[in-house]
Amino acid sequence: MLAIRVKTENWREYARISADRLGELVARIGGVDDQFLTVNRIPDLPYVFIQVARDGAGSYTLEHRDGSPGTMFGTELPDAESVARITVAWARQEPGWDAGVVWDPVELPDREPVPELDDRTRLEIEEYVRGLIKRGYDGRAQLAEDAEEWLVDGDERPVSAAQARRIVDRLWLERIEEQTGWVGETDPERITAVFEELDARGIVARENFACCRGCGLAEIGGEREDRDTGTVRGFVFFHTQCTEAVALGGGLSLYYGGFDGSQETTAAVGREVTAALTGAGLSVKWDGSPGSAIDVPDLDWRKRLG
Repeated sequence: MLAIRVKTENWREYARISADRLGELVARIGGVDDQFLTVNRIPDLPYVFIQVARDGAGSYTLEHRDGSPGTMFGTELPDAESVARITVAWARQEPGWDAGVVWDPVELPDREPVPELDDRTRLEIEEYVRGLIKRGYDGRAQLAEDAEEWLVDGDERPVSAAQARRIVDRLWLERIEEQTGWVGETDPERITAVFEELDARGIVARENFACCRGCGLAEIGGEREDRDTGTVRGFVFFHTQCTEAVALGGGLSLYYGGFDGSQETTAAVGREVTAALTGAGLSVKWDGSPGSAIDVPDLDWRKRLG
């Protein structure tokens, strides 16, 4: 699988797909509401991507950026096979992936200067963004939006969009550099693996889901709409406040239940969740009561950025 995330014009997103699947997505470009796609690496890097556009049955426009905020290069190609070959080579970071075609500079709008923030504001925003990054679930665009809005007070907006993006990009790259030193499977990866296993077995499992326990319980039923309800027995989730707590060094609380509303099913789901967690080598605290949350203490929350 390629360590990439593909976003299409029709709002679909595909992560960690095969080279063949990427080729299929490229080949279909040109249809209604499906005239371009963008490919980012995992983990995402500022100003690093490759994108394809095609209007109808014409040639393909292939463009890429290499990390410099002021440069982009593009070329025109006649067929999907050539575009797919280059795009796959880019995704694999193969040496000379861009050879064999003529890349012309793409004119970009002039970048406006970004004023420096005063030290107090900058430090406050940096602390806030570092906390969000440590939770590990938001991409750079969402982080920048949150950073811009963090200190808004009525009509007063101390941080501009450009200032927020600059801070987020710098701290994002710091975290990516930090995570290059992480060896082996992390605790968040163990949690994800457990949730994927449970989800496949008929327990809807969602990470960082909804803002609180009440909203999560109200919304989790919608997560089984596209599934065979006869095979879906229950659910488990943790919400964003749980994520915040575990990122600050606390434990992780999980909420669970059965879709039939019975205490028996809820308790059975709780037992299945705790068994899966302990089977993954994670500590669990649960008194067996269907009314009690399942706590996963002593987690080292090193969640890799996507």
